[in-house]
Amino acid sequence: MIVDDLADVRTGDKGDTLILSVFARDRAAFETLERELTLDVVVAHYGDRTTRAPRRTALDSVSALVFELPGQLGGGVTGSAELDGHGKALSYHLLGLKI
Repeated sequence: MIVDDLADVRTGDKGDTLILSVFARDRAAFETLERELTLDVVVAHYGDRTTRAPRRTALDSVSALVFELPGQLGGGVTGSAELDGHGKALSYHLLGLKI
């Protein structure tokens, strides 16, 4: 099973921090994601670009998990020469993660 089987993912940015919001499709999916999609698993999936302490927040009322990964955007929109400074394509990277 992959994340895409259970959830939708949206991304955003704050400076060079990648923010991933994982919205479970139902309560059972949320319970699985909350158990399997740990902070360590997500950080490892995105490699060693996280430069400061990452964070995971569970939002039970909307069956969502929010991950904040500082440094993943290489300086952010104005400080990076990368093509995807906002990190929008990085949501698809999480959707393919096996859990």
